[in-house]
Amino acid sequence: MEKRIIECVPNFSEGRDKEVINQITTAIEAAADVRLLDVDPGEATNRTVVTFVGEPEAVVEAAFAGVKRAAELIDMSKHKGAHPRMGATDVLPLVPVSGVTLEECAELARALAERISRELNIPTYCYESAALREERRNLAVCREGEYEGLAERMLSDDGPDFGARAFDEGVARTGATAVGARDFLIAVNFNLNTTSTRRANAIAFDVREKGRPVREGNPIVGKIVKDEAGNPVMRPGTLKSTKAIGWYIEEYGIAQVSMNLTDIGVTPLHVAFDEVCHKADARGVRVTGTEIVGLVPKRALLEAGRYFLHKQHRSTGISEEEIIRIAVKSMGLDDLKPFNPREKVVEYVLEEECQKHLIDMTCKGFAEETASESPAPGGGSISAYMGALGAALGTMVANLSSHKAGWDDRWEEFSQWAEQGQTVMAELLHLVDEDTEAFNRIMAVFAMPKTTDEEKAARSAALQVATLYATEVPLRTMKAAERVLPIVKAMAEQGNPNSVSDAGVGALAARSAVLGARLNVRINAAGLKDRAKADALIAEADAIAERVVAAEQEVLKIVETKIG
Repeated sequence: MEKRIIECVPNFSEGRDKEVINQITTAIEAAADVRLLDVDPGEATNRTVVTFVGEPEAVVEAAFAGVKRAAELIDMSKHKGAHPRMGATDVLPLVPVSGVTLEECAELARALAERISRELNIPTYCYESAALREERRNLAVCREGEYEGLAERMLSDDGPDFGARAFDEGVARTGATAVGARDFLIAVNFNLNTTSTRRANAIAFDVREKGRPVREGNPIVGKIVKDEAGNPVMRPGTLKSTKAIGWYIEEYGIAQVSMNLTDIGVTPLHVAFDEVCHKADARGVRVTGTEIVGLVPKRALLEAGRYFLHKQHRSTGISEEEIIRIAVKSMGLDDLKPFNPREKVVEYVLEEECQKHLIDMTCKGFAEETASESPAPGGGSISAYMGALGAALGTMVANLSSHKAGWDDRWEEFSQWAEQGQTVMAELLHLVDEDTEAFNRIMAVFAMPKTTDEEKAARSAALQVATLYATEVPLRTMKAAERVLPIVKAMAEQGNPNSVSDAGVGALAARSAVLGARLNVRINAAGLKDRAKADALIAEADAIAERVVAAEQEVLKIVETKIG
């Protein structure tokens, strides 16, 4: 199950006073369970860009705390800096990383903008995907006139979305804040086998959305063509949602095309890489590698890895670690220095090193943990793991089949089965730990006080919630393990005949997972006071078990026939 993660990148109008900056970031970290990734102050701009990530609710709470502390510490009436600005917290974008859509971030941003206005009395604008007015998708429109123009704008048609009022002492101090939602911005440099900044710029102009000015006659030195308003007429580049320039990096002794991918849903990383390669080749230049600046969401590398595997007619139903390795090698992410996904991929950086997961143990360690005197992990976790092994076997047969000599034209068919297997396996591996979590929730209820009638009632209610959860988790294991059977059946019928016995073992593992999880459904449902609900859950589990036993027999019949 994909963890829900968003990023927040607030820009605070203070880049010189380290104590003020520290107080703001301390407030952010103290407010909620978020991970502070970067604090980037600029003296000339008098502005600090802070980056933190976490689950959506936590990020919103931390963002609010940062805005509140900035409003207490920064007086905009005294602010000077090179960067455009209109508030103590100038901009506050929410960015989807994983498990969250851009529209969900937009809804969170609008709610946060309203809360900032209502509770902190700070006027707010909504921009980019959170914009309430189409023209305000452009941040520059929201910030037009900057801080100095707010007095005139506050009660005009150009006033804020929330908190419009006269330019009073409070607004004079805090200014206004723009709260928005945008896609993850990837900053990337493409390394070239040239030292020529001019050639790097030419490639950048070929691809960037803005393109290059149209010139009369000679495309390099000819007079720039202008429109009726006197603005240069531009010939757009080939990549939407990109900004790019060329430069020379003395440290590496090479020129680069430096690019910002502002919407990776429109132009993914691998598409930008291929297009820069194409345009560079047309100019006699070669792309030797890629440098990611900052962090990258996992999905960008997974999409890239799958793209390059598809080009090779290779199965994409492999582990995400292997897919990412293909992406790293295909785009030369390790060209200038080693690329460690654990340090560069947002989701990996966020993983809690101190938290122990059963699925991270060795096989021996998992077996020994199960054999210990602790009641968890128990049958529920083992059932989920057996199901995961069944999915793994079906996936293995699919991958072996996609690479079988003489079956080259069937690679995509087997790749799709392997992808299904990977998805089911990942879900079941997650359930290995979730089943133990369900047990722990019940144990936590027993630790609750039960002295007063009120405490007893609360404890009884909490026990029912925990018991229902402990019943639903193994039912989810049953549903996931049932999805293994179509995969192993297809592999028994159509897959590599040398691996037919593996498909059979996969069916046996899936059946054991379903029957084992059914026992947990039944024993936990017995503790539910809502007997109608309990009976419905047991009936659903019984129906799944009946279907799976029949499906397993079908697979084994195919296997036995082929083995002879």
